[in-house]
Amino acid sequence: MTLTRFRTEGVALAIVILVIDQIAKFIVAGPLALSSRLQIEITPFFNLTWAENRGVSMGFLTAETETARWMLVVLTGIIATIVLLWMFKERARGDILALGMILGGALGNIIDRARLGYVVDYADLHFGAFRPFMIFNIADAAITIGVLLLLARVLIIGDKAAKSEGPTSGVQDGGHSGDAPAAKTEN
Repeated sequence: MTLTRFRTEGVALAIVILVIDQIAKFIVAGPLALSSRLQIEITPFFNLTWAENRGVSMGFLTAETETARWMLVVLTGIIATIVLLWMFKERARGDILALGMILGGALGNIIDRARLGYVVDYADLHFGAFRPFMIFNIADAAITIGVLLLLARVLIIGDKAAKSEGPTSGVQDGGHSGDAPAAKTEN
């Protein structure tokens, strides 16, 4: 039952991110008319800036033609499907939630690309002329945070789990391996 609950939470998180992302993009494109205003200064270090991303992360795989656009929709749809399948195979709640963030963000950007031909980006974090990130959106942020959480789990928690398990002796069948008794190791 617990795994089912974790997976339900992961799917619910994906849906919440998708809905928030699409609402934010609607507000930016509709009521705020950012596409015609191009930029709205919010703070000295954060603006809403209109950007039409026709590629994937950081402008890679730019889709300049309709064929390329739909190929990108299919490619990102395949990736989202793989993330969903991974989420349903995963057992750790933290990993399932991270995958839910990635899935929700991916779906938000896929909807834009299919509907508009580009992904609506608007979040512009800057410190003077220095911009640590390209202009992004909520979907991009969710994908990035999800990936970072998975990496942290692998690099930090995964390493601790491997150390706590200790060395394996390769012994099977009740502690005996064919000819001699197994050597006992202590940590």
